[in-house]
Amino acid sequence: MSALIRKISITPNHVGYLYLKNRLRSKLAPGIYRFFDPLGNLSVISLPTTNRLQTVINQEVLTQDTVALRFSYIIEYRISDSDRYIERFDLHNAYAVTMEAEQLLHSLTQVYLRELIAKVVSEELNEKRDELLGTVPEVLQRDLKEYGLEITRLMLRDITFPKAIQDLFARQLESRIRAKSDLENARTAVATARTLKNASELMKDDENIKFFQLLETITKIAEKGKHTFVIGDMQPGVLNLKK
Repeated sequence: MSALIRKISITPNHVGYLYLKNRLRSKLAPGIYRFFDPLGNLSVISLPTTNRLQTVINQEVLTQDTVALRFSYIIEYRISDSDRYIERFDLHNAYAVTMEAEQLLHSLTQVYLRELIAKVVSEELNEKRDELLGTVPEVLQRDLKEYGLEITRLMLRDITFPKAIQDLFARQLESRIRAKSDLENARTAVATARTLKNASELMKDDENIKFFQLLETITKIAEKGKHTFVIGDMQPGVLNLKK
């Protein structure tokens, strides 16, 4: 008798749909179920209720300034309406439970992202990558709702420019860094010159400074062995030094 009992397990974070002779019989919450099935006419489909991730790679597109590039992105989605989901997709085996849904997600998001990137200039693409997919567009959500699906997040994974464009961007970045460094050096030089000028203005009329300058000048000249010399515009007469 136990051989005629069919054991069905619906794991956590899933919802089950029980079919008898390919006709929907009941909806099952997570748990262990046993059904009398002597003829093997029962079948079950288990759908995940948690968020899932899908990666779409190597998509080609032209930017607004006709630069060809490749991009990859990640779709985070969930089955928002399992009843509608099983009506719209062919779920004849375990592999097909999400296969057709992901094909649909791929196609719809691909069209949307290509149109979006085609409106952006290549130089601004990296800067705007977070803005591009900040929110999932309502039109995309509305189309997916008909299939019992909802996108919770779209994320650009990477953007790959042609080698020639990469080299051009690298040179532009190098020029910006060099220009910034030159600007900082120029500002430093101006600040130094301004400081020296201010110091010179302060020293110009200071008698103590003049006295120390006089002593320094006398010392240097005396070291050369000269006996007579004239210092600045000191008045009156000439200052004579002898060994």
